[in-house]
Amino acid sequence: MPFNLDDKLVIAVASSALFDLRDSHKIFLDEGPIAYRDYQEKNIDNTLKPGVAFPFVKRLLNLNNSFEEQPIEVILLSRNSPETGLRVFRSIKAHNLDISRAGFFSGESPYKYIPSFDTALFLSANLEDVNKAIKEGLPAGQVLDVEIEDDPNDDELRIAFDFDGVIIDDEAETVFKKGDLQKFHDNETKKSELPHKGGPLKNFIDKIGRIQSIENRRLEVDKNYKKVISTAIVTARNAPSHERFVTTLKDWGITVDTTFFLGGIEKSRVLKIMKPHIYFDDQKLHLDTTIKGIPFVHIPFGIANE
Repeated sequence: MPFNLDDKLVIAVASSALFDLRDSHKIFLDEGPIAYRDYQEKNIDNTLKPGVAFPFVKRLLNLNNSFEEQPIEVILLSRNSPETGLRVFRSIKAHNLDISRAGFFSGESPYKYIPSFDTALFLSANLEDVNKAIKEGLPAGQVLDVEIEDDPNDDELRIAFDFDGVIIDDEAETVFKKGDLQKFHDNETKKSELPHKGGPLKNFIDKIGRIQSIENRRLEVDKNYKKVISTAIVTARNAPSHERFVTTLKDWGITVDTTFFLGGIEKSRVLKIMKPHIYFDDQKLHLDTTIKGIPFVHIPFGIANE
Protein backbone atom coordinates (compact mmCIF):
# COMPACT_ATOMS: atom_id res chain seq x y z
CA MET A 1 0.00 0.00 0.00
CA PRO A 2 1.42 3.45 -0.94
CA PHE A 3 2.47 5.80 1.87
CA ASN A 4 -0.39 8.28 2.29
CA LEU A 5 0.43 12.00 2.54
CA ASP A 6 -3.15 13.25 2.31
CA ASP A 7 -3.66 14.12 5.97
CA LYS A 8 -0.09 15.12 6.80
CA LEU A 9 1.72 18.41 7.09
CA VAL A 10 4.61 17.93 4.66
CA ILE A 11 7.69 20.13 4.92
CA ALA A 12 10.38 19.90 2.25
CA VAL A 13 13.75 21.13 3.42
CA ALA A 14 17.04 21.62 1.60
CA SER A 15 20.23 20.53 3.31
CA SER A 16 21.32 24.19 3.20
CA ALA A 17 18.41 25.11 5.46
CA LEU A 18 18.68 22.15 7.81
CA PHE A 19 22.44 22.25 8.39
CA ASP A 20 25.24 24.80 8.45
CA LEU A 21 26.89 24.24 5.05
CA ARG A 22 28.80 27.51 4.82
CA ASP A 23 32.22 25.81 4.77
CA SER A 24 31.10 23.24 2.22
CA HIS A 25 29.50 25.87 0.00
CA LYS A 26 32.66 27.98 0.04
CA ILE A 27 34.66 25.03 -1.24
CA PHE A 28 32.09 24.46 -3.98
CA LEU A 29 32.28 28.11 -5.07
CA ASP A 30 36.07 28.44 -4.80
CA GLU A 31 37.24 25.03 -6.01
CA GLY A 32 34.35 23.47 -7.91
CA PRO A 33 32.16 20.35 -7.69
CA ILE A 34 34.99 17.76 -7.69
CA ALA A 35 36.69 19.38 -4.69
CA TYR A 36 33.28 19.68 -3.02
CA ARG A 37 32.61 15.95 -3.52
CA ASP A 38 36.07 15.04 -2.17
CA TYR A 39 35.54 17.30 0.84
CA GLN A 40 32.17 15.73 1.68
CA GLU A 41 33.52 12.19 1.30
CA LYS A 42 36.54 12.99 3.48
CA ASN A 43 34.24 14.45 6.16
CA ILE A 44 31.42 11.93 5.81
CA ASP A 45 31.45 11.08 9.53
CA ASN A 46 31.97 14.67 10.63
CA THR A 47 28.45 15.55 11.77
CA LEU A 48 27.13 18.79 10.31
CA LYS A 49 26.12 21.51 12.75
CA PRO A 50 22.48 22.63 12.94
CA GLY A 51 21.40 25.22 10.40
CA VAL A 52 18.83 27.99 10.59
CA ALA A 53 15.77 25.75 10.13
CA PHE A 54 17.02 22.99 12.43
CA PRO A 55 15.18 24.05 15.64
CA PHE A 56 11.91 24.40 13.74
CA VAL A 57 12.24 21.02 11.98
CA LYS A 58 13.35 19.21 15.15
CA ARG A 59 10.41 20.48 17.18
CA LEU A 60 7.97 19.81 14.36
CA LEU A 61 9.12 16.19 14.05
CA ASN A 62 8.94 15.72 17.82
CA LEU A 63 5.18 16.27 17.57
CA ASN A 64 4.90 12.81 16.01
CA ASN A 65 5.93 11.36 19.38
CA SER A 66 2.82 12.86 20.96
CA PHE A 67 0.12 11.89 18.48
CA GLU A 68 -1.08 8.58 17.17
CA GLU A 69 -1.93 10.36 13.89
CA GLN A 70 1.77 10.98 13.13
CA PRO A 71 0.79 14.27 11.44
CA ILE A 72 4.24 15.48 10.31
CA GLU A 73 6.41 14.39 7.40
CA VAL A 74 9.70 16.09 6.56
CA ILE A 75 11.34 15.31 3.22
CA LEU A 76 14.87 16.30 2.20
CA LEU A 77 15.09 17.91 -1.28
CA SER A 78 18.74 18.52 -2.01
CA ARG A 79 20.97 19.78 -4.81
CA ASN A 80 23.51 17.21 -3.64
CA SER A 81 24.05 13.93 -5.45
CA PRO A 82 23.30 10.71 -3.55
CA GLU A 83 27.06 10.33 -2.95
CA THR A 84 27.66 13.80 -1.51
CA GLY A 85 24.31 13.57 0.28
CA LEU A 86 25.53 10.66 2.41
CA ARG A 87 27.08 13.10 4.89
CA VAL A 88 23.74 14.88 5.18
CA PHE A 89 21.88 11.64 5.91
CA ARG A 90 24.50 10.56 8.46
CA SER A 91 24.14 13.94 10.14
CA ILE A 92 20.36 13.50 10.18
CA LYS A 93 20.86 10.18 11.97
CA ALA A 94 23.40 11.63 14.39
CA HIS A 95 20.93 14.37 15.36
CA ASN A 96 18.11 11.80 15.79
CA LEU A 97 15.87 13.45 13.21
CA ASP A 98 13.12 11.22 11.82
CA ILE A 99 13.76 12.00 8.15
CA SER A 100 13.96 9.01 5.83
CA ARG A 101 12.67 10.29 2.48
CA ALA A 102 14.69 12.43 0.12
CA GLY A 103 15.30 13.59 -3.43
CA PHE A 104 18.86 14.28 -4.63
CA PHE A 105 19.25 16.33 -7.81
CA SER A 106 23.02 16.44 -8.49
CA GLY A 107 23.27 20.20 -8.84
CA GLU A 108 19.82 20.85 -10.30
CA SER A 109 17.08 22.77 -8.54
CA PRO A 110 14.53 20.57 -6.75
CA TYR A 111 11.70 23.12 -6.89
CA LYS A 112 9.71 21.30 -9.62
CA TYR A 113 9.08 18.40 -7.26
CA ILE A 114 7.54 20.43 -4.44
CA PRO A 115 3.97 19.52 -5.55
CA SER A 116 4.86 15.81 -5.79
CA PHE A 117 4.71 15.49 -2.02
CA ASP A 118 1.75 17.79 -1.29
CA THR A 119 4.31 20.11 0.26
CA ALA A 120 2.97 22.93 2.42
CA LEU A 121 6.38 24.60 2.81
CA PHE A 122 9.79 24.35 1.11
CA LEU A 123 12.75 25.84 2.98
CA SER A 124 16.12 26.51 1.36
CA ALA A 125 19.05 28.90 1.70
CA ASN A 126 19.24 29.02 -2.11
CA LEU A 127 17.43 32.17 -3.28
CA GLU A 128 17.36 31.00 -6.90
CA ASP A 129 15.45 27.83 -5.97
CA VAL A 130 13.03 29.75 -3.76
CA ASN A 131 12.38 32.40 -6.42
CA LYS A 132 11.64 29.75 -9.03
CA ALA A 133 9.21 28.05 -6.67
CA ILE A 134 7.41 31.29 -5.76
CA LYS A 135 7.04 32.23 -9.44
CA GLU A 136 5.30 28.89 -9.99
CA GLY A 137 2.90 29.60 -7.13
CA LEU A 138 4.60 27.15 -4.79
CA PRO A 139 5.05 27.68 -1.01
CA ALA A 140 8.73 28.44 -0.49
CA GLY A 141 10.95 30.58 1.69
CA GLN A 142 14.63 31.46 1.88
CA VAL A 143 16.22 30.95 5.28
CA LEU A 144 18.57 33.85 5.98
CA ASP A 145 22.05 33.52 7.40
CA VAL A 146 21.62 34.19 11.12
CA GLU A 147 23.25 32.86 14.27
CA ILE A 148 20.76 30.50 15.88
CA GLU A 149 20.46 29.73 19.57
CA ASP A 150 18.36 26.73 20.55
CA ASP A 151 17.38 26.15 24.16
CA PRO A 152 17.26 22.35 24.70
CA ASN A 153 14.96 22.85 27.70
CA ASP A 154 12.38 24.69 25.60
CA ASP A 155 9.88 22.13 24.24
CA GLU A 156 7.46 24.65 22.71
CA LEU A 157 7.27 25.32 18.96
CA ARG A 158 6.63 29.00 18.27
CA ILE A 159 5.77 29.91 14.68
CA ALA A 160 5.32 33.55 13.68
CA PHE A 161 4.07 35.08 10.44
CA ASP A 162 3.71 38.39 8.73
CA PHE A 163 0.24 38.72 7.16
CA ASP A 164 0.25 40.58 3.81
CA GLY A 165 2.25 38.78 1.13
CA VAL A 166 2.74 35.73 3.33
CA ILE A 167 -0.57 34.34 4.60
CA ILE A 168 -2.63 36.42 2.14
CA ASP A 169 -1.79 37.68 -1.35
CA ASP A 170 -0.45 41.17 -2.05
CA GLU A 171 -3.73 42.80 -3.15
CA ALA A 172 -3.85 45.18 -0.18
CA GLU A 173 -0.09 45.72 -0.16
CA THR A 174 -0.29 46.77 -3.80
CA VAL A 175 -2.73 49.51 -2.85
CA PHE A 176 -0.33 50.71 -0.17
CA LYS A 177 2.74 50.61 -2.45
CA LYS A 178 0.96 52.52 -5.22
CA GLY A 179 -0.77 55.01 -2.98
CA ASP A 180 -0.37 55.94 0.65
CA LEU A 181 -1.34 54.71 4.09
CA GLN A 182 -4.73 56.45 4.09
CA LYS A 183 -5.69 54.88 0.75
CA PHE A 184 -4.69 51.51 2.16
CA HIS A 185 -6.90 51.95 5.23
CA ASP A 186 -9.79 53.27 3.10
CA ASN A 187 -9.55 50.23 0.82
CA GLU A 188 -9.44 47.78 3.72
CA THR A 189 -12.32 49.49 5.50
CA LYS A 190 -14.44 49.39 2.35
CA LYS A 191 -13.72 45.65 2.00
CA SER A 192 -13.79 44.83 5.70
CA GLU A 193 -16.35 42.05 5.19
CA LEU A 194 -14.59 40.56 2.15
CA PRO A 195 -12.00 37.86 2.99
CA HIS A 196 -8.60 38.12 1.37
CA LYS A 197 -7.30 35.54 -1.07
CA GLY A 198 -4.62 33.17 0.14
CA GLY A 199 -0.92 33.86 -0.17
CA PRO A 200 2.10 31.53 -0.37
CA LEU A 201 1.77 30.12 3.17
CA LYS A 202 -2.02 29.92 3.44
CA ASN A 203 -2.00 26.12 3.18
CA PHE A 204 0.84 25.88 5.68
CA ILE A 205 -0.88 27.88 8.41
CA ASP A 206 -4.10 25.98 7.70
CA LYS A 207 -2.37 22.63 8.30
CA ILE A 208 -0.64 23.97 11.41
CA GLY A 209 -4.13 24.90 12.62
CA ARG A 210 -5.31 21.32 12.08
CA ILE A 211 -2.50 20.04 14.30
CA GLN A 212 -3.44 22.61 16.92
CA SER A 213 -6.97 21.17 16.75
CA ILE A 214 -5.50 17.75 17.54
CA GLU A 215 -3.77 19.34 20.54
CA ASN A 216 -7.03 20.91 21.67
CA ARG A 217 -8.82 17.57 21.50
CA ARG A 218 -5.98 16.02 23.45
CA LEU A 219 -6.34 18.71 26.08
CA GLU A 220 -10.04 17.94 26.43
CA VAL A 221 -9.29 14.37 27.57
CA ASP A 222 -6.03 15.11 29.37
CA LYS A 223 -6.08 18.27 31.46
CA ASN A 224 -2.38 17.80 32.24
CA TYR A 225 -1.40 17.92 28.59
CA LYS A 226 0.79 20.90 27.74
CA LYS A 227 0.23 22.35 24.28
CA VAL A 228 3.36 22.48 22.16
CA ILE A 229 2.49 24.69 19.18
CA SER A 230 2.05 28.43 19.55
CA THR A 231 1.25 30.61 16.54
CA ALA A 232 1.52 34.35 16.12
CA ILE A 233 0.91 36.96 13.45
CA VAL A 234 3.04 40.09 13.62
CA THR A 235 1.69 42.62 11.13
CA ALA A 236 2.35 46.26 10.30
CA ARG A 237 -1.42 46.71 10.04
CA ASN A 238 -3.34 48.61 12.68
CA ALA A 239 -6.91 49.87 13.08
CA PRO A 240 -9.01 50.20 10.98
CA SER A 241 -7.41 47.63 8.64
CA HIS A 242 -7.56 45.02 11.41
CA GLU A 243 -11.23 44.26 10.66
CA ARG A 244 -10.56 42.65 7.27
CA PHE A 245 -7.75 40.69 8.92
CA VAL A 246 -10.24 39.25 11.41
CA THR A 247 -12.81 38.61 8.67
CA THR A 248 -10.26 36.64 6.65
CA LEU A 249 -9.07 34.34 9.44
CA LYS A 250 -12.64 33.75 10.60
CA ASP A 251 -13.72 32.84 7.06
CA TRP A 252 -10.81 30.40 6.77
CA GLY A 253 -11.48 28.86 10.18
CA ILE A 254 -8.00 29.76 11.41
CA THR A 255 -7.24 30.81 14.98
CA VAL A 256 -3.85 32.15 16.10
CA ASP A 257 -2.66 32.38 19.68
CA THR A 258 -1.12 35.87 19.52
CA THR A 259 -1.63 38.81 17.18
CA PHE A 260 0.23 42.10 17.02
CA PHE A 261 -1.15 45.05 15.02
CA LEU A 262 1.96 47.21 15.13
CA GLY A 263 1.10 50.07 12.78
CA GLY A 264 4.70 50.70 11.77
CA ILE A 265 6.40 49.89 15.10
CA GLU A 266 9.53 47.80 14.53
CA LYS A 267 8.61 44.10 14.55
CA SER A 268 11.92 43.22 16.18
CA ARG A 269 10.65 44.75 19.43
CA VAL A 270 8.18 41.89 19.92
CA LEU A 271 10.16 39.18 18.10
CA LYS A 272 13.06 39.56 20.54
CA ILE A 273 10.71 38.73 23.41
CA MET A 274 8.65 36.10 21.58
CA LYS A 275 11.75 34.26 20.29
CA PRO A 276 9.93 32.30 17.58
CA HIS A 277 11.58 29.19 16.20
CA ILE A 278 10.76 30.52 12.75
CA TYR A 279 9.43 33.83 11.43
CA PHE A 280 8.16 34.47 7.89
CA ASP A 281 8.01 37.89 6.20
CA ASP A 282 7.85 39.06 2.60
CA GLN A 283 9.99 42.15 3.26
CA LYS A 284 13.66 41.88 4.19
CA LEU A 285 13.53 45.25 5.94
CA HIS A 286 11.59 43.48 8.72
CA LEU A 287 14.18 40.69 8.97
CA ASP A 288 17.01 41.98 11.13
CA THR A 289 19.66 39.27 10.80
CA THR A 290 21.83 40.96 13.43
CA ILE A 291 19.41 39.59 16.04
CA LYS A 292 20.79 36.27 17.27
CA GLY A 293 18.53 33.31 17.88
CA ILE A 294 15.61 34.09 15.54
CA PRO A 295 15.42 31.99 12.36
CA PHE A 296 14.24 34.45 9.72
CA VAL A 297 12.64 33.26 6.47
CA HIS A 298 12.11 35.60 3.54
CA ILE A 299 9.10 34.93 1.30
CA PRO A 300 10.07 36.69 -1.98
CA PHE A 301 6.47 37.10 -3.12
CA GLY A 302 4.45 39.93 -4.60
CA ILE A 303 4.88 43.64 -5.19
CA ALA A 304 7.22 44.09 -2.24
CA ASN A 305 9.80 42.00 -4.10
CA GLU A 306 9.44 43.40 -7.59
